[in-house]
This record gives sequence, structure tokens and C-alpha cells, in this order.
Amino acid sequence: MPIGSVCADGAWVDDVLLGGDGRDIVLHLGEPVDRSELRRLVVEQQGRLVAAGLTPSGTVAVRLPPSLACIVSMLAGWRAGAQVTLLDYRLTTHEIGKAIARLAPQLVVEPVGEVTGTLRGFFDVHTRVTPLRGGRPARSAHVLLQLSSGSTGPSKVIGRTLDSLLAEIERYGRLDGFPRKGERTVVLASIIHVLGLVGGLLYGLAAGSQVILPARHTVDGILKAVAAGEEPTTVLGVPSQAAVLAAARNPPVLPQFHRMITGGELVKADVRERFTRGYGAELGVMYGMTEVGVIATDLTGADRPGLTPAPGVRVRVEDGEILVGLPESPYVGQTDPARFVDGWLRTKDAGSLDDAGRLTVHGRLDSQVSVGGLKVDLAEIEAFITGLPGITDAVVLHDSGIEAFVAVRERTVFDGLAACLAARLAPYKRPRTLHLMAEIPRTATGKPVRDVAALRAAVRPAAGV
Repeated sequence: MPIGSVCADGAWVDDVLLGGDGRDIVLHLGEPVDRSELRRLVVEQQGRLVAAGLTPSGTVAVRLPPSLACIVSMLAGWRAGAQVTLLDYRLTTHEIGKAIARLAPQLVVEPVGEVTGTLRGFFDVHTRVTPLRGGRPARSAHVLLQLSSGSTGPSKVIGRTLDSLLAEIERYGRLDGFPRKGERTVVLASIIHVLGLVGGLLYGLAAGSQVILPARHTVDGILKAVAAGEEPTTVLGVPSQAAVLAAARNPPVLPQFHRMITGGELVKADVRERFTRGYGAELGVMYGMTEVGVIATDLTGADRPGLTPAPGVRVRVEDGEILVGLPESPYVGQTDPARFVDGWLRTKDAGSLDDAGRLTVHGRLDSQVSVGGLKVDLAEIEAFITGLPGITDAVVLHDSGIEAFVAVRERTVFDGLAACLAARLAPYKRPRTLHLMAEIPRTATGKPVRDVAALRAAVRPAAGV
């Protein structure tokens, strides 16, 4: 469908996402959901939102865990012609309060009771619709508002227009090797963040690729979801989930397991080798941002470290920084005016383009610091530490000096780490402080937290490791 050929009055939901044969199974959350049933549920929830006061160009925040109710509520909001804000259900009451005050939605859809459970792939929840005093109608043409991951500091409000969402859905459809109609996608990435939302849910509904949310994000739960159908199956997740699958001993033979595609941080070489050997499946990678969606890909894992820019995406590198061309700023409200200039978004990621146009992502641009007048790449040190035997995860940052936050399999590995680094790293590259962690805290999208204060606070509970 040509971009911009539908209006943001809600008709696009039926035209792009809910149209087609009503008998087709489009979702599987424990039980199959066909297109006809999904349409019925969306229309019913739209009626509830309208009865609570939602009007075209109104605003509704959806604060629900991954669930059929979450999918239905966001589609119902869009079908009503409203601007939908997606809030992570794992945010604290304080964080939710700050987000609500900042965004001022007119309605909030939230669970009736407390949501608990770790490693759950989806939940069965009852919802309530709450009108909010002081809520405002949409003040921009964005159909979707999201908060950035907050891995490096306070979250930004990011808006996506209808054209932007449709363009990204179209980009996925033009990627050679991405799931097609009649295939299956097991979505491990959060459906309220860009990879799981657009690459998994919205693209799957538009393309006719069945979207499966496994009951649990354990090795057994993921592989059961893959084995539940005979169609070619792609798993969509983050590198830490690929590492969990790669660590499984004697994984079953699953001929339908075509590939896994990860977004976010880079995949470690040893994880890739164990994964591809164990499952006989490809392990592809994607580079993207909440502001843009998918930017560049290597869906087979064959072109490492280079990635091919996604169809229709303009990418260039200036002074070592990756820039992405956009028709307008994705930010809503106050933000750094230097972040989007003359149609180019500064990603704050370091990268390079080769003669063939392949993009290599070198890590965060702010990972390059000066120590005693010498340039040090923190990403290089971090990659070195995570590659050592017995290290499960690490984050390296610079504050008053270089600090490494490290998770290990055994305490003895940590006890010998300083001597190991002294023998292998130049003195100016060595972390001044090593912090032992039970695990590295991660954002809702699976990225390691890189806020120094947050990591230092997380060190305290790890003292007994």
C-alpha cells in the first residue's frame, strides 16, 4: 500500500492490520486468535474507550503487560482515531506518575489487579479504562508516542506519525528473508517497544505472518513455541535471549526453526557459533532506534560486521557518527536541538561505511573518552572483558575514571580479573574500579543500563555474590 494513502482517522487499522480472510490465524497467545475474532475484540474495546470519552484526536495511554488485551487496546485506540501512548507495565508507580504528568493522556487503560510473574511471555489480564482530569487531546499529528529506553539517562518522548509506521512496515516487507505470509514469528521482544511492536506485531498483522507470544521466555518455553507449528519460523528477540538459547545443552532438532533475528547490542561471536551449531538456524542482527525503527540489517549473519541499510533508509557517517535521514524530528516536547538538524538525526552511535555501502556499528559514540590525553574506546575494553572465560556480562563506563561492572559465573573469576587485565591491557585502558554484579541491569528493551548512578546503586545488593 503506498505510504500516505490512508488517513489517520482510524480507517488504516482495518485497511492495513485487520483486513483479509477472517479465518486466518493471526495471533497465538496460548490459544489461536483468528482475524475475525481480533476484529470483534478491537471493535468492542473501541466502544468502551468511546464510552469513556475518547474522541478522534484524543489521547489514550496503554499500560498493560504483553497480552491480548494490550494488543486489542492499542488497536482500538488507533481505530478510534486517537493518539496512543505505550507505557511499560514494569515501570514503578513513581515512574508512571511522572510519565502521566508529562504526557497528560485523557484515558489510561491498565490492569484491574497486580501483574506478577517472571519470564512470562504473555499474561491474561482484565482491564479498566480510567478518564484522567487534566488530560489533553493530541497536540501533534503522531499516532504513537513511546518513551526511549533510558539506558543512558532520562527517557525522551518519541513520536511516530502514521506515515512513519507504514513506511517501517513496508521496509520489513522488502527485507529479503523476513517472515512472509503463511510463516510464523515467535516474538520475544516487547510488543510495546519498537522491535516487537513494529517488526513483530504490526508487520505480522499486515503481512499475514502469524505472531506467537510464547507462554514463558525460558529455553523450554521458546522451543515449544517454535515446535508448535510446521511452517518456517523466525524468532525475534534481543542478544541476551539468543545467549540463553545458545547455552542450552542438546537442543532438539527443529527443522522449522529458520532463523533468529536480534536487535539492540551486538551478538558475541561465541554465542553466534554455539547458536548456529546447536540449532542449524541462522542468527541475524538488526540495528535500529525507537526514533526510526529498523535502520540496517544482516538477517543471515553472513556479512558481519557490516550491515546493509534497510530499503528506503538514508544513512551517512559524519565525523565517525551515524546519521539517519528523516522528514521531521521524532521528538515531542523539549529535547536537544542539536540532535536533529537539517533533516538528519544524530544517532550518537559510532560507525563507518565501506565502499559497498555496508554499515559497521562500533558502539556508542560517547564510549570514546580521553584518559591522560590518550584516546580510549570503552566499547573495546567492554568487548575484551566480556570475551574472557567465566564473564557473563559487563558494562564499562567513564566517570572520574574507567569503571567496569561485571557479572561472572564464579567468584574466583572476579577475584582474578584485575591481574588478568593488568597482564593484557595497557595501564591507561585498565578500569580503575571493578564492581561485582549479580547481573547487569537491563532496560525493558533488553539493553544494558549505562547510567553510572543506577549501576552503582545496583552494586550494593550484589555484595553477597
